Amino acid sequence: MTGNLGSTALKRRRRAAGPMMTYDRLPQPLRSWLAEAALPWSPKSCERIWEKARSNGLSVDDAIVVLTEAERKTLSREKQCVLVN
Repeated sequence: MTGNLGSTALKRRRRAAGPMMTYDRLPQPLRSWLAEAALPWSPKSCERIWEKARSNGLSVDDAIVVLTEAERKTLSREKQCVLVN
């Protein structure tokens, strides 16, 4: 089965787990934040930010603040790109 990559030279990438399985394993506060996020974050990228914040000793609420700040920065970069183009 070739799927969507049937007529392209792009390399196929295998995932260790499906995105929904990764999402289901996230802590509840992170899943709640992700469900309300303005951007379509991947569960894996959110988990990386979350784990880094938590390993630095931040509380759950502070980790959510870190995620919100990362999203704000991403949105501001997107606005700058639109203004330039």
